[in-house]
Amino acid sequence: MSSILNITNGDSAVGLMQKAQLPGDFLPWRDVLHEGPVPKDLSLDELSKVRAEYIAGQGWGNFNSVHQNFKERDLQLKSSTEYDKIILWFEHDLYDQLQILQILDWCSQQQGIKDSLSMICTDNYLGEQTTEQVQSLLVHEQKVTDEQLRLARTAWTAFRDDTPKPWQQLLEADTAVLPYLNAAVLRLLQEYPSGMNGLSCTAQKALEIIAGGESSPVKIFVRYQMTEEQRFLGDASFWNILNSFLDVHTPLLKLSKGKRLEMASIADQRLTITDTGKAVLAGEKDWLGMQELDCWIGGVHLSPGNLWRWDQVTHSLSKITN
Repeated sequence: MSSILNITNGDSAVGLMQKAQLPGDFLPWRDVLHEGPVPKDLSLDELSKVRAEYIAGQGWGNFNSVHQNFKERDLQLKSSTEYDKIILWFEHDLYDQLQILQILDWCSQQQGIKDSLSMICTDNYLGEQTTEQVQSLLVHEQKVTDEQLRLARTAWTAFRDDTPKPWQQLLEADTAVLPYLNAAVLRLLQEYPSGMNGLSCTAQKALEIIAGGESSPVKIFVRYQMTEEQRFLGDASFWNILNSFLDVHTPLLKLSKGKRLEMASIADQRLTITDTGKAVLAGEKDWLGMQELDCWIGGVHLSPGNLWRWDQVTHSLSKITN
């Protein structure tokens, strides 16, 4: 067995690292943890099944194949104790920061693994680097500390809690040992429904871009990506948000062809905002009153009996009481 295991955020990064001829084996961590259920009190294996069910439910893969990929991933992670060195290669954005928390939380519970654990985490998007740039990132390798493991375990537990308060409390905590965590905590909180109109931060940006005159779904996504200080959202997730504005009794958007955005025809489809969409953007109508919310953020299941709103001014959450 190779003496080095490189764990990173996906297949694109793995391919580039292999092209750069970095030594060792490679483990891509394929999961969009900022979407769908990540409930507490589940083992790694149990959580992987829940995640596979969610991903399959989004139409992003067949359950059996996705679940098998997760099982193989988990098995390779469990074998990491046999390596001389484990290097975590990750980025600064929300997508990667949640993956770091999950992996470090698991590592914190393993005997004899800490001494072999190191991390390379910068504000460079791995998939956009040249092979030479990837090789140069090795100078940023640092040993994972006890403080980082403890913080990761605290944050991962908070993320999976069934209320968002522990996650919100991380904003006031000292998270300097994981320097990109604070921004990730805030960005996830911004995905809760806004107190002004019920829209998440991403949904608000999407509607603003369309209201500004952009109609091409692909260009809307590109422009949305430019609004993020740390890009984290994939296009399939973005289409789901736009489709939610089409799949309601009084749509916020109008589509030129078909009833939903479809990858096969997305290049020929065009979007425009409706009067209702403009009213929601202006805060004159509430998106939460126009559909029955049923989604997860970490361990929090947002539903009619468990709705939370985010106040961007005070940086606080409040639960909606009937």
